[in-house]
Amino acid sequence: MNKPPTSELPYQDTKPQGAADFYFATNATFRFLLGKLGREGWVRYLEDLGREYYAPVNEKWRSGGVTTVARYWRDFFAAEPGARVEVEQKEDRVEVAVLECPLIKQLRIGQREIVKEFCQHCYFLGNARAEAAGMSMRLCGGNGSCRHTYAKLEAGLPPQDMNKIKEAKL
Repeated sequence: MNKPPTSELPYQDTKPQGAADFYFATNATFRFLLGKLGREGWVRYLEDLGREYYAPVNEKWRSGGVTTVARYWRDFFAAEPGARVEVEQKEDRVEVAVLECPLIKQLRIGQREIVKEFCQHCYFLGNARAEAAGMSMRLCGGNGSCRHTYAKLEAGLPPQDMNKIKEAKL
């Protein structure tokens, strides 16, 4: 089954959900990049990925606003195995409440040592994407449940407090 024509996802797949073993590769890749490039290099990698790889989606977000952002995250998490997420669209923002993070859940089931910075990747990647779309992004929580906020600039979100992003742990 291909993605539905109304999906906001930039890729097509023949199955309705992804494979959870991909999360192990993501964790290992982050470990490698942190070791090879250091924290600053890892952050640059995520920001570049957010701006460049996601450019077509970011442009849709820019033109479609919070409605498109909300649809994207609903479609995204529908394709993630084991995700428990609530997406709420408001006039000036989208709140994504991750009640149970599928990545952290699978890494724990697999008894993988989780990169402590793992949850920060959502901020660095998401913020770069939001900025490219003319929005702002904030993150709080982590280690299995968190809240992402994507907002119009006029919403005036306070600066990101990195202390509000928890370290990931087994």
